[in-house]
Amino acid sequence: MAVRLTRIYTRGGDKGETSLADGSRVPKHDLRVATYGTVDEANATIGLARLHTAGVADAMLARIQNDLFDLGADLSTPEDGRRGPGALRIVAAQVERLEREIDAMNERLAPLDSFVLPGGSAAAAWLHLARTVTRRAERLASDLADDVPVNPAALQYVNRLSDHLFVLARHLNYDGRSDVLWVPGANR
Repeated sequence: MAVRLTRIYTRGGDKGETSLADGSRVPKHDLRVATYGTVDEANATIGLARLHTAGVADAMLARIQNDLFDLGADLSTPEDGRRGPGALRIVAAQVERLEREIDAMNERLAPLDSFVLPGGSAAAAWLHLARTVTRRAERLASDLADDVPVNPAALQYVNRLSDHLFVLARHLNYDGRSDVLWVPGANR
Protein backbone atom coordinates (compact mmCIF):
# COMPACT_ATOMS: atom_id res chain seq x y z
CA MET A 1 0.00 0.00 0.00
CA ALA A 2 2.00 2.95 -1.26
CA VAL A 3 1.21 6.53 -0.36
CA ARG A 4 2.21 9.31 -2.71
CA LEU A 5 2.13 12.90 -1.56
CA THR A 6 2.60 15.41 -4.33
CA ARG A 7 1.17 18.46 -2.56
CA ILE A 8 1.55 19.28 1.10
CA TYR A 9 -1.12 21.96 1.33
CA THR A 10 -4.57 21.54 -0.15
CA ARG A 11 -6.49 24.45 1.41
CA GLY A 12 -9.17 21.89 2.30
CA GLY A 13 -8.82 22.59 5.99
CA ASP A 14 -8.87 26.37 5.83
CA LYS A 15 -12.39 26.52 7.25
CA GLY A 16 -11.73 24.20 10.20
CA GLU A 17 -12.64 20.87 8.60
CA THR A 18 -10.56 17.90 7.51
CA SER A 19 -11.13 14.72 5.53
CA LEU A 20 -11.08 11.28 7.06
CA ALA A 21 -9.58 8.37 5.11
CA ASP A 22 -13.00 7.52 3.68
CA GLY A 23 -13.38 11.05 2.28
CA SER A 24 -15.98 12.19 4.80
CA ARG A 25 -15.50 15.69 6.22
CA VAL A 26 -15.42 16.42 9.95
CA PRO A 27 -14.41 19.37 12.12
CA LYS A 28 -10.72 19.42 12.98
CA HIS A 29 -11.68 19.18 16.66
CA ASP A 30 -13.62 15.93 16.06
CA LEU A 31 -12.80 13.24 18.62
CA ARG A 32 -11.58 10.87 15.89
CA VAL A 33 -9.16 13.52 14.61
CA ALA A 34 -7.97 14.28 18.15
CA THR A 35 -7.37 10.55 18.69
CA TYR A 36 -5.24 9.88 15.63
CA GLY A 37 -3.56 13.28 16.07
CA THR A 38 -2.46 12.21 19.54
CA VAL A 39 -1.15 8.94 18.10
CA ASP A 40 0.92 11.08 15.71
CA GLU A 41 2.18 13.11 18.68
CA ALA A 42 3.27 9.89 20.42
CA ASN A 43 5.06 8.86 17.22
CA ALA A 44 6.95 12.18 17.09
CA THR A 45 7.99 11.78 20.71
CA ILE A 46 9.27 8.27 19.99
CA GLY A 47 11.30 9.83 17.16
CA LEU A 48 13.00 12.03 19.73
CA ALA A 49 13.69 9.02 21.94
CA ARG A 50 15.30 7.27 18.98
CA LEU A 51 17.97 9.99 18.85
CA HIS A 52 19.29 8.30 22.01
CA THR A 53 18.86 4.60 21.14
CA ALA A 54 20.67 2.02 19.06
CA GLY A 55 20.55 -1.68 18.30
CA VAL A 56 17.60 -3.79 19.38
CA ALA A 57 15.87 -0.95 21.23
CA ASP A 58 16.05 1.30 18.18
CA ALA A 59 14.76 -1.51 15.94
CA MET A 60 11.78 -2.03 18.28
CA LEU A 61 11.00 1.68 18.21
CA ALA A 62 11.31 1.79 14.41
CA ARG A 63 8.71 -1.00 14.14
CA ILE A 64 6.49 0.81 16.63
CA GLN A 65 6.70 4.05 14.65
CA ASN A 66 5.57 2.21 11.54
CA ASP A 67 2.78 0.53 13.54
CA LEU A 68 1.65 3.95 14.76
CA PHE A 69 1.09 5.02 11.16
CA ASP A 70 -0.97 1.84 10.75
CA LEU A 71 -2.88 2.80 13.90
CA GLY A 72 -3.47 6.31 12.57
CA ALA A 73 -4.76 4.88 9.29
CA ASP A 74 -7.01 2.52 11.26
CA LEU A 75 -8.43 5.29 13.43
CA SER A 76 -8.87 7.69 10.50
CA THR A 77 -11.01 5.18 8.60
CA PRO A 78 -14.46 4.76 10.17
CA GLU A 79 -15.30 1.05 10.46
CA ASP A 80 -18.82 1.72 9.27
CA GLY A 81 -17.78 4.14 6.52
CA ARG A 82 -17.65 3.46 2.80
CA ARG A 83 -13.96 2.48 2.93
CA GLY A 84 -14.23 0.56 6.21
CA PRO A 85 -14.23 -2.92 4.66
CA GLY A 86 -10.69 -3.76 3.56
CA ALA A 87 -9.14 -0.75 5.31
CA LEU A 88 -5.70 -1.02 6.90
CA ARG A 89 -6.31 -2.16 10.48
CA ILE A 90 -4.14 -3.05 13.46
CA VAL A 91 -4.11 -6.84 13.84
CA ALA A 92 -3.62 -9.17 16.80
CA ALA A 93 -0.10 -10.09 15.66
CA GLN A 94 1.05 -6.49 16.23
CA VAL A 95 -0.31 -6.56 19.80
CA GLU A 96 1.27 -9.98 20.40
CA ARG A 97 4.68 -8.73 19.21
CA LEU A 98 4.54 -5.94 21.79
CA GLU A 99 3.66 -8.48 24.47
CA ARG A 100 6.58 -10.74 23.53
CA GLU A 101 8.98 -7.80 23.62
CA ILE A 102 7.62 -6.62 26.99
CA ASP A 103 8.01 -10.11 28.46
CA ALA A 104 11.58 -10.48 27.16
CA MET A 105 12.67 -7.09 28.55
CA ASN A 106 10.82 -7.49 31.82
CA GLU A 107 12.62 -10.76 32.65
CA ARG A 108 15.81 -8.77 33.29
CA LEU A 109 14.23 -6.03 35.41
CA ALA A 110 14.20 -6.02 39.19
CA PRO A 111 10.74 -5.68 40.73
CA LEU A 112 9.79 -2.12 41.60
CA ASP A 113 9.57 -0.89 45.19
CA SER A 114 8.11 2.49 44.18
CA PHE A 115 6.77 4.38 41.19
CA VAL A 116 9.30 5.44 38.55
CA LEU A 117 9.78 9.15 37.93
CA PRO A 118 10.51 10.09 34.31
CA GLY A 119 14.26 10.38 33.88
CA GLY A 120 17.45 8.43 34.28
CA SER A 121 18.79 8.50 30.74
CA ALA A 122 17.75 10.79 27.89
CA ALA A 123 16.17 7.87 26.03
CA ALA A 124 14.18 6.83 29.09
CA ALA A 125 12.96 10.38 29.73
CA TRP A 126 11.69 10.69 26.15
CA LEU A 127 10.07 7.26 26.36
CA HIS A 128 8.26 8.25 29.54
CA LEU A 129 6.94 11.31 27.70
CA ALA A 130 5.90 9.09 24.78
CA ARG A 131 4.20 6.77 27.29
CA THR A 132 2.12 9.61 28.73
CA VAL A 133 1.13 10.81 25.25
CA THR A 134 0.21 7.22 24.39
CA ARG A 135 -1.96 7.02 27.52
CA ARG A 136 -3.75 10.18 26.36
CA ALA A 137 -4.29 8.59 22.95
CA GLU A 138 -5.69 5.53 24.72
CA ARG A 139 -8.14 7.66 26.73
CA LEU A 140 -9.27 9.39 23.55
CA ALA A 141 -9.62 6.07 21.68
CA SER A 142 -11.66 4.67 24.55
CA ASP A 143 -13.91 7.72 24.47
CA LEU A 144 -14.25 7.38 20.69
CA ALA A 145 -15.18 3.70 21.08
CA ASP A 146 -18.06 4.73 23.34
CA ASP A 147 -19.59 6.61 20.38
CA VAL A 148 -18.60 4.69 17.23
CA PRO A 149 -17.20 1.27 16.32
CA VAL A 150 -13.41 1.10 16.84
CA ASN A 151 -11.21 -1.86 15.97
CA PRO A 152 -10.68 -3.78 19.26
CA ALA A 153 -7.10 -4.61 18.24
CA ALA A 154 -6.39 -0.87 17.90
CA LEU A 155 -7.53 -0.32 21.48
CA GLN A 156 -5.41 -3.26 22.65
CA TYR A 157 -2.38 -2.00 20.73
CA VAL A 158 -2.41 1.48 22.24
CA ASN A 159 -2.90 -0.01 25.73
CA ARG A 160 -0.01 -2.44 25.31
CA LEU A 161 2.20 0.22 23.75
CA SER A 162 2.21 2.36 26.87
CA ASP A 163 3.30 -0.69 28.87
CA HIS A 164 6.00 -1.41 26.28
CA LEU A 165 7.36 2.13 26.46
CA PHE A 166 7.48 1.97 30.27
CA VAL A 167 9.37 -1.33 30.28
CA LEU A 168 11.72 -0.18 27.50
CA ALA A 169 12.48 3.01 29.44
CA ARG A 170 13.45 0.89 32.45
CA HIS A 171 15.49 -1.42 30.22
CA LEU A 172 17.37 1.57 28.78
CA ASN A 173 18.02 2.79 32.33
CA TYR A 174 20.48 -0.08 32.71
CA ASP A 175 17.69 -2.57 33.42
CA GLY A 176 16.24 -0.31 36.09
CA ARG A 177 19.48 0.45 37.92
CA SER A 178 19.31 4.10 36.81
CA ASP A 179 15.58 4.50 37.39
CA VAL A 180 14.60 7.53 39.42
CA LEU A 181 12.14 6.36 42.06
CA TRP A 182 9.42 8.33 43.79
CA VAL A 183 10.03 8.84 47.51
CA PRO A 184 6.62 9.61 49.02
CA GLY A 185 6.67 12.78 51.14
CA ALA A 186 10.41 13.31 50.59
CA ASN A 187 10.14 17.09 50.45
CA ARG A 188 7.73 17.83 53.29
